[in-house]
Amino acid sequence: MNSVTYKFSNASTQYYFASGFATLKRLVDPKNAIIITDDNIFNAQTSRFKGWNTIVLKPGEEYKVQATVDSIIEQLIAAGADRKTTLIGIGGGVITDITGYTASVYMRGISFGFLPTTVLAMVDAGIGGKNGVDVGVYKNLVGTIRQPGFILYDHNFLNSLPDSEWTNGFAEIIKHACIKDAAMFKELQAGSLLKYRKSRKLMEELIRRNALIKIKVVQKDEFEKGDRRLLNFGHTLGHALENQYELSHGQAISIGMTYASQISAQLKGFRDTEKVVHVLEQYGLPTYAEFDKKKVLEVLKMDKKRERKEMNFVLLDKIGKGVVYPIPLTTLEKIISAL
Repeated sequence: MNSVTYKFSNASTQYYFASGFATLKRLVDPKNAIIITDDNIFNAQTSRFKGWNTIVLKPGEEYKVQATVDSIIEQLIAAGADRKTTLIGIGGGVITDITGYTASVYMRGISFGFLPTTVLAMVDAGIGGKNGVDVGVYKNLVGTIRQPGFILYDHNFLNSLPDSEWTNGFAEIIKHACIKDAAMFKELQAGSLLKYRKSRKLMEELIRRNALIKIKVVQKDEFEKGDRRLLNFGHTLGHALENQYELSHGQAISIGMTYASQISAQLKGFRDTEKVVHVLEQYGLPTYAEFDKKKVLEVLKMDKKRERKEMNFVLLDKIGKGVVYPIPLTTLEKIISAL
């Protein structure tokens, strides 16, 4: 049961890389734990949940709302959950977000941990302590920053992952390469989705490498005052598109990264937009797209990265080096209108 512990400002998280579901019983007592998962995972892995108290949610981003959290809280009360109860989120980013948020507010905070089941949750959504829900088209507008006690990686869950979820997760992997790891970007250029899917060893290493990029950024800046903003590369425009056009998270931020690269070329002299676009397309992700610029700008104005009349936009100096660049909203409006 090898684990690595990483300390954050107010808590520590134990990471069990390349572990297994059976490890869960050694971490928490099933009598004092409640699993939160969704229909897809529960139906595909029913036998694994035997002996565990489980709350099963409908899958999908449209259920990542306060009403779902209220429903979970009612079920926790009915189950007699108290301050010694641990919540365990088993699923993708929607499940980890909801579980962490519910645990943060129930009885003013109870313990929680994650067993991420998608590439996206393993490399990004489950890491860093951001938990929350959407409000209408506004992504993650309500939430908390609170670290899970543990994250357990069972790569067997990836075996039943649909093709679309593999592509979805690689958007965040490409993002990490763009902002922090030029060597990994080159490896992605030379590789393919099929290559990583066929080699468990390669995939385990890639997931660990990406998890460490995010862990280190969050350790330096847990509450997003500086460097953590770099993790939003592609997300500013991407989030504005995601709920409006019913895109997956990966699809939306891929389009966001495409245009963020273009804006980087305009404002920072970035020369490798086409390399970024090519890698995104190589991994089955969308790039250039038609969208309602006026609607997108309306949503952007409510983005959490906005500070008064400026938007903290993440741009690229070069591949492997992201920068936070404040853009006046009036300038941003002109840039997006001209895309």
